[in-house]
Amino acid sequence: MFAKRTIFILIALLSVSASFSQNSRPGQSSRRGNDSRRGNDTQEVTTSATDTVKPGSAWTLTFPLGDHVESTIDTLTYNYQRTAIPSMVTDAYATTGNLGAEGINMIYFNRPRRATFFFKDALDAWLPSFRKQKFYNVYVPTTIMSYGFAGNKLTHQDRLQVDFAGNVNRRIGIGGTLDYIYSKGAYEAQATKDFAYSLSTYYMGDRYELQAFYNHYNFLNKENGGITDDLYITDPAQLQGGVNKIESKSIPTRLNAAHSRINGDQLFMTHAFKVGFWKTEQVNDTLTREVYVPMTRFIYSFDLQHTRHFFINTNSSQARDFWTNFYIDPNETRDNTYLTQMTNSFGIELIEGFQKWAKFGLSAYISYQTQKYKQAPYFYTPELTESEIEQLTPVPSSIHVPNTSTRNMLWVGGRLQKDKGTLLRYAANARFGLVGDVVGDFELDGQLSTKFKLFGDSVKIAANAEFRNVAQPYLLQNYISNHFAWSNDFGKTRTYKISGELLIPWTRTTLGAGVENIQNYVFFNSSSLPEQDGGNVQIFSARLDQKFKVGILNWNNTLYYQKSSNENVLPLPQFTIYSNLFINFTAFRVLKLQIGVDCDYYTSYKALNYQPATMSFHTQGDEKIKVGNYPFCNAYFTARLYRTRFYVLWSHVNQGWFSKDSFLLPHYPMNPRRLEMGLSVDFAN
Repeated sequence: MFAKRTIFILIALLSVSASFSQNSRPGQSSRRGNDSRRGNDTQEVTTSATDTVKPGSAWTLTFPLGDHVESTIDTLTYNYQRTAIPSMVTDAYATTGNLGAEGINMIYFNRPRRATFFFKDALDAWLPSFRKQKFYNVYVPTTIMSYGFAGNKLTHQDRLQVDFAGNVNRRIGIGGTLDYIYSKGAYEAQATKDFAYSLSTYYMGDRYELQAFYNHYNFLNKENGGITDDLYITDPAQLQGGVNKIESKSIPTRLNAAHSRINGDQLFMTHAFKVGFWKTEQVNDTLTREVYVPMTRFIYSFDLQHTRHFFINTNSSQARDFWTNFYIDPNETRDNTYLTQMTNSFGIELIEGFQKWAKFGLSAYISYQTQKYKQAPYFYTPELTESEIEQLTPVPSSIHVPNTSTRNMLWVGGRLQKDKGTLLRYAANARFGLVGDVVGDFELDGQLSTKFKLFGDSVKIAANAEFRNVAQPYLLQNYISNHFAWSNDFGKTRTYKISGELLIPWTRTTLGAGVENIQNYVFFNSSSLPEQDGGNVQIFSARLDQKFKVGILNWNNTLYYQKSSNENVLPLPQFTIYSNLFINFTAFRVLKLQIGVDCDYYTSYKALNYQPATMSFHTQGDEKIKVGNYPFCNAYFTARLYRTRFYVLWSHVNQGWFSKDSFLLPHYPMNPRRLEMGLSVDFAN
């Protein structure tokens, strides 16, 4: 019902935008009447000084005021094939293995912040979100359709993606995306069926701006709990009486009747009314133009999200072997957790550059958020016999989790920024929590970048700093389900972080480094329960991105070094390498080709485990299993012919060459070697 209502809302928004366009034809301003001045010797053209959206451009938004962040349109040929490989979402990705399945980025500085609804963290690579939402301003309506497939009848994998962008005129744009993943997985009970779509629109007028989008997603993932014995991968002959080969689908798994589902919707709208003045500019000797120069923006933003997590398991005998506690039902699990979150924000912004002395922009805002939670007992109260009640695990007396809860929070914040100019750009953001769970929260971050000439080319230096003192999300404090229940009183987590980057174009080198200190870090322990470490955890990270080119031969490398001061609560691989050796050339004047081999490698480390019931990654107990020290290599061929891209990929080409210890997580092996193909067509009308 929410999805249908929101689609109607967006259609209405498009209609409103279209009504504005009647007064704002391409190349003209909406200003009319007495504001027009015509003389015998000049010809006047009216336009706007606020055309911050350039044709052929893309951007994302900042929360909550909707400022623009420059982005890209995905039409690149380079490494197009990587979109088909689950383990190559990042250079070190710990995943259960299938496309669209759960995973966590083990490059710590690239890991997104923990979500309010923590179940979504494991699917962050695939879920639509605010930070990924793009808006486009294009010359002609464009539809990019991509399709990739792999595997046989038992392991088949499909992914269909559609991106549409079009402009009604230079002020109004609309867009839409669709992403559908259906993969049976290489191993038993590993299938994914993930569907997401979005609709977006914007209107950029002289005095009024609107940007809005609606996202919907429904992800259904089978949970197999990992394989029953790692020897099926490392030494199958030992388990099969000397037979050294085994089909991946024949390997038994710990669960075969369990699945997780995440579904949700998000509607975001930001409106801005601009106050300014008109001025006449001289274009040339005979031509002037009148432009509207905004000085101040008054902003209102609205964000509404519904998110729901299900976990279902119907095999009670497997459950007894996998979980210790049964708080609600000893026969089956039907967990259900629900969050509705609504945020209203009001802001005012002094716009950068409306006068020569206005060298920066300054904004302030206030945000009010309401969260409504519903948890498992609210949705599911089974009728049990006395004998079944006796099989239940008593909920500890220290745990008091209400079935429903409403939270109200209030923040004030501000932003100082300078986005114009070539020498120096900077931004600083601050936010303070005033009411509710976030009272006393404080967040401050800043970015600074500059360019200067060296040996005839521009060198870029960027620096970032961050301080956060924030409360834990409600579900990490209070949660109940069939297998897990907790009531915590965690303190605020305090984080200090500083990082920098140096880009040297003529050597094709990028250097980066950073350090972060975390006090009161919250993690999932070996019992899959959230725990707060009372000390300090430091993470140091350094990155080298080096590209070499000789003729058509290219060798691109990215190296990470990272070190955690406490591997027991925050384990990380110390060294990570991505290397891509390829030839890149144009055949027959129109066919652009990339042919090569790429590899991911990271050193062994004490890996995190995965808990299907809460979709969380937790530290190990007595097992102390290490993963890593294994290269994952692919041979590929990608090409672009006019507006068509395609690839042929032989993934995990090195299976069994150097080692058989090919695991991404404890008991979750990498996908076997297989042939994959994909096609993308840009239908520009």
